[in-house]
Order: sequence, then C-alpha cells, then structure tokens
Amino acid sequence: MLPERYDLSLPVNQQKLAAVIELQQVADDAGHSLLELALAFVLAHPVVTCPIIGPRTMEQLESQLLAADITLGDDVLDRIDEIAPPGRTSAVQTRVGHRRR
Repeated sequence: MLPERYDLSLPVNQQKLAAVIELQQVADDAGHSLLELALAFVLAHPVVTCPIIGPRTMEQLESQLLAADITLGDDVLDRIDEIAPPGRTSAVQTRVGHRRR
C-alpha cells in the first residue's frame, strides 16, 4: 500500500475527498446510493458495453444490479461532469478528455 494515497494532509487527497462528498450529494439528490450512481454513470457512457462489478456476497450483487435499471438524466450527468470532468483520472489532473455524449 502507498500510505500517501490516504494522507488527508496532502492537498490532492483533500480534493479527491471533496469530490467524493460532492458526488455523494448528487447521488442523494437523485435518490440513489453512491454505488448506484457510479454504476449508472458507467452504463450511460456510449462506449461502455458492461461495467465490471465485483460483489463478494449475494447482498452486494443485488445492490449492484439495481443500477442496471437506473437512467440518469442529463442534469445529473452534467453535475457529475462538473465535479469530475471527462478525461481526468483525479480531482487535480488537467482536463484532456471528451464528453460522454
């Protein structure tokens, strides 16, 4: 493990945590769990044919399968893009990507 990945005294990790908190609010506002939001977001991407999930229990599988029936509106997708712009792998990397649609 890389201890610096979890060191909240580092600005990069503070920014990542802030992004997660914002995404949790988006999920709450949409009436979904953060997991459901994440999987539904991946499913909304036009080049993704199937998200790879990794449940260890039947309960986890059932909670993850709920996302298959969720369609996120453009307003939710736009909020996610504002928080984590396409093409970025972290909250602080320069934006170089493309929009999802």
